[in-house]
Amino acid sequence: MNKIKVKYFGPIREGFLENNGWMNIHKVTVFIGNQGSGKSTIAKLVSTFSWIEKVLTRGDFNEKEFTATEFRKKYCGYHRITNYFQKDRTEIYYEGKSYKFSYTLQGEFLIEKIQNGLDVYPLPQIMYIPAERNFISMVNKPNLIRQLPDALLTFLTEYDNAKKEIKGDFNLPINNAFLEYNKQNDIVSIKGEDYKLQLTDASSGFHSLVPLYLVSSYLSQSVKEQAKDSSKMSSDETRRFEEGVKSIWENPSLTDAQRRAALSVLSAKFNKSAFINIVEEPEQNLFPSAQWEIMKSLLALNNILAPNKLIITTHSPYLINGFTIAVKTGMLASKVKDSEELNSIYPIDSIIYPEDIVIYELNEKDGVVNKLENYKGLPSDENFLNKSLEENNNIFSNLLDIQQQL
Repeated sequence: MNKIKVKYFGPIREGFLENNGWMNIHKVTVFIGNQGSGKSTIAKLVSTFSWIEKVLTRGDFNEKEFTATEFRKKYCGYHRITNYFQKDRTEIYYEGKSYKFSYTLQGEFLIEKIQNGLDVYPLPQIMYIPAERNFISMVNKPNLIRQLPDALLTFLTEYDNAKKEIKGDFNLPINNAFLEYNKQNDIVSIKGEDYKLQLTDASSGFHSLVPLYLVSSYLSQSVKEQAKDSSKMSSDETRRFEEGVKSIWENPSLTDAQRRAALSVLSAKFNKSAFINIVEEPEQNLFPSAQWEIMKSLLALNNILAPNKLIITTHSPYLINGFTIAVKTGMLASKVKDSEELNSIYPIDSIIYPEDIVIYELNEKDGVVNKLENYKGLPSDENFLNKSLEENNNIFSNLLDIQQQL
């Protein structure tokens, strides 16, 4: 299981207080907390390390290219978290399937290859879906605007790829709505029973949902197709592959472009076999029922392949409550005889098994991370988001007491 440890980085201070500071990354991993508590900070680090592990495993890059300075400025700069480092205090550790990474108190960036890690490593498609995704739905030609965040530009590229794959009507998970794409004019439209309008003119909820769902669906299906043809290397093939990578990097006559091309040819047999979908605030601008509809769709896409992972940051108590339903269905799925009856209540393709989910709560006041406890395998109601709802209920109750005194 992949895991990460973070101390004194941005809003994170002591970090996770259990398991010697290690946070396990499950098939479904959720981060909740107030603004500025560090939810996206950890998600961005997971994204960064997952990508570094992928390109090292595949041979696209040499370990020597990942110096401490490059890690801080270039690779953390991609997510604009370069300034989160604290001199002589920041510690970050990540353990994947094929590599371990350490950013030490002394400011060193260490890389350790895991023996036989390649034998169990599913090459992933990694997508970070930022909260700023609304922007690309609201304007025409967003790619022409300068100084967009790198993560948003990458997402925009996949959004453009996904649009081109739309054939006919593309079902959306809310409002019985569809997408239509006019390739000639590069126009995405929303269609219902009695309306059709361009996405740029649609509601803010569609601005958030359409790029999120379209890209997630496109990439998950793409990886599913690639995974059909994926096959693991034998030990002899692995040895020859590593020797081939080494010879390319050590060939002084190759230009950088030629080296990249040679590595691309060599690693062509590596088809992606996992989709790591990292989503900021899937509930953004959506009505509570629509929040859960998009979440169920993301869970179904996550369940397409066993190695897939879904990492969520959220402020929504409705999603946390919904996860309880998804886990309860997962607990029943292997026990009930009539799966159709169960499916009529909750879609089986969107279930979560209890061991496949973890929810972390982050506190912006003291910079610590806690794991949400569970009750008989179900996520606990005692969490930050539900407590916020409870506080409002208590305030209203106090107001009713005053009213009765009048």
